[in-house]
Amino acid sequence: MVPAPSIASRSPLSAAPAPSSYRWRICALLFFATTVNYVDRQVLGVLAPELQRAIGWSEIQYSNIVNAFQGAYAIGLLLAGRFIDRAGTRLGYAAATGLWSLATVGHALVRTVAGFGLARFFLGLGESGNFPAAVKTVAEWFPKSERALATGIFNSGANIGATLAPLAVPWLAVRYGWQSAFLLTGALSAFWILPWLVVYRRPAPGGLADAGPKIPWARLIVYRQAWAVLLGKFITDPTWWFLMFWLPKFLHERHGLSLTQLGWPLVVVYNMATLGSLAGGWLPSRLFQRGWSVNRARKTAMLICALAVLPIVFAPQASDLRVAVALIGLAAAAHQGWSANLLTLASDLFPQPAVASVSGFAGFGGAIGGMCISTFTGFVLQMAHSYVPVFLLAGSVYLAALFLIHALAPRLQPAALEI
Repeated sequence: MVPAPSIASRSPLSAAPAPSSYRWRICALLFFATTVNYVDRQVLGVLAPELQRAIGWSEIQYSNIVNAFQGAYAIGLLLAGRFIDRAGTRLGYAAATGLWSLATVGHALVRTVAGFGLARFFLGLGESGNFPAAVKTVAEWFPKSERALATGIFNSGANIGATLAPLAVPWLAVRYGWQSAFLLTGALSAFWILPWLVVYRRPAPGGLADAGPKIPWARLIVYRQAWAVLLGKFITDPTWWFLMFWLPKFLHERHGLSLTQLGWPLVVVYNMATLGSLAGGWLPSRLFQRGWSVNRARKTAMLICALAVLPIVFAPQASDLRVAVALIGLAAAAHQGWSANLLTLASDLFPQPAVASVSGFAGFGGAIGGMCISTFTGFVLQMAHSYVPVFLLAGSVYLAALFLIHALAPRLQPAALEI
């Protein structure tokens, strides 16, 4: 092993501060990145009823626009994880954010279904770098006992972003036109790059990051642990994608809410999701402190979340808007608690050099699952005009996913990589 360079000879990017407080500043940056990431992707969902009237797309055409994002997101995740592992989180994260910022602004320049599809494609390609980079950063700076909590914190940015979008986007669209929403949110994403480049430093040699060479993702897919994470996301991520892109349309069509009335229901749902993300990260950390094994704590938290999603199947029949919002909010909270633990499985099961690649591989599965739910939803709504089958599917998949994860990684034994 090559000796670590002295502090004096170390480059500024390697001369990282002491991890005790610095890692939480890094976590804050991850939180803000994930927040603007979700604001950008949520704009289309909030404006969907208005844009559907203005541009005239059908349910299936809208699902194709969503699928353009999902397909690029899936492709990007296969590449982004490896890119982040090679380029490092500092430059890799900045590059991904720059691409999705430009793509967000590009939405304001188009007027056709094909144009929106192209803008969504490049948005998905850029946004695919967010979670592999964030998960790798957590693996670099946080011990295993804190990773689920840190993941829960940055992952809660998804809910904050999804909360801010329905508050800001309708106001901007009514006051300045729908294009202004895409222009402003794209600018916010670009602004984040500067503090990230200024603040972020790599862990010092011998720090919390596990040592080891970079591992090509193609070598990781032979391990059942990688498939445990991928299948977990393939089966359960569609529920979140459905809520992200179809919930405003559901509230508009089922409960008659206008663009300016969507705010409070979406705020309630995504604030509940924020609490679920934090609780999902806190619970296993608390169980670790009580002496539970990683396997027992992680899967107990995931089981609780899986059970809490189930009541969403009754949301389409709820005639009272408040009841529907409560059921959907509970499921969103449970999904985000589940997701905080599922994302952490990558660092539970693989060493740090492989974490971003595994996360990208698993995220690919989640994005493909999102394409499936989008195609299914567009077809069901255009042919049957009913949300019931979609909500039934969304609520019933988590227990099946947990069963598969347990079958593939019964003790969460780390993969014995052949390096």
